[in-house]
Amino acid sequence: MTPEELSRRHLPTVLAAALAAGREILAVYASDFAVAVKADDSPLTAADTRAHGVIRDALAPIGLPLLSEEGRETAYAERRRWDRLWIVDPLDGTKEFVSRNGEFTVNIALVADQRPVMGVIYEPVADRLYLGLGAEGAWRIEAAGRVLAGGREAGHWRQTASRLPLARAADRPFTVVGSRSHANAVLTDFVAMLRRQHDPLEFVAAGSALKFCRLAEGGADIYPRPAPTMEWDTAAGQGILEAVGGRVMIWESDQPLTYNRPNLVNPGFVAFAPGVRIS
Repeated sequence: MTPEELSRRHLPTVLAAALAAGREILAVYASDFAVAVKADDSPLTAADTRAHGVIRDALAPIGLPLLSEEGRETAYAERRRWDRLWIVDPLDGTKEFVSRNGEFTVNIALVADQRPVMGVIYEPVADRLYLGLGAEGAWRIEAAGRVLAGGREAGHWRQTASRLPLARAADRPFTVVGSRSHANAVLTDFVAMLRRQHDPLEFVAAGSALKFCRLAEGGADIYPRPAPTMEWDTAAGQGILEAVGGRVMIWESDQPLTYNRPNLVNPGFVAFAPGVRIS
């Protein structure tokens, strides 16, 4: 079965898993939840672990290995044999979750031969889902819980989904999207360089993998990220962005970001909306 056939066959399962994880997250979000601190000083809540369990159990019957932020670490000696796998962040943006700003997501990607061939990003608070299916394209589904309720027949969601990218506002300036909490001197210099090329230029902060979604839907042009991320932070977003013709390139190189590498820490990268180039 080709990666494309695999994506189409198991898409209903993946969509249902994302929505179910979102429901678990919102249940915790509405409570007086506790926050623990992991070894890397990042926060951990019951929402992370409950969403992980839901996705793990939903995808297990498909029979592909799972690489998840909240799952056990697997040695590269074993992972190197995985030519197809799921890369999952059950709750991307735990800091946003803890601060209750709503900008957190569920990220699920299907990776084949180190490239994301399907990306799903679900935004539970907004009940909005983004989907990338390789050469078929990408879509945004509003009221996803209702539209996808009950695992409706294949393709039903296409009747109401918006194909990406959306029409760009005529007066939108060149827009850089970035993180609220990971600015550094390298990023500051990069944005200053862009300002010399584009006037006017607007910098917009966004949480979690929603930065990739802003590029894919046409609301931003470039997402520079020199600071470290993990593979599960970017795989689903890259799958969606590449499905509309965008790119995610390793910082100061002409090579795309790849996955299931020996070191799961991503190098710096720059994500480009379709047609965007820098000199």
